[in-house]
Amino acid sequence: MIELTKLNGEIFYVNPHQIEYITAQPDVTLVMLSGKRLVVREDYQSVLDRIVEYRSLIGAFKNEE
Repeated sequence: MIELTKLNGEIFYVNPHQIEYITAQPDVTLVMLSGKRLVVREDYQSVLDRIVEYRSLIGAFKNEE
């Protein structure tokens, strides 16, 4: 799970494997596989860095190299 922040400052955690795509126009919005949209305070690069860090931590890249 990665830690993110809602626009109201509330911290929450999301499973990055459930993210379908991310938009940044202008707010960063995660569109989940369920169709739910989550708007976060973090910028796109921060979200991407957290996803890469999480996937490295769990060894998800072993099959992708």
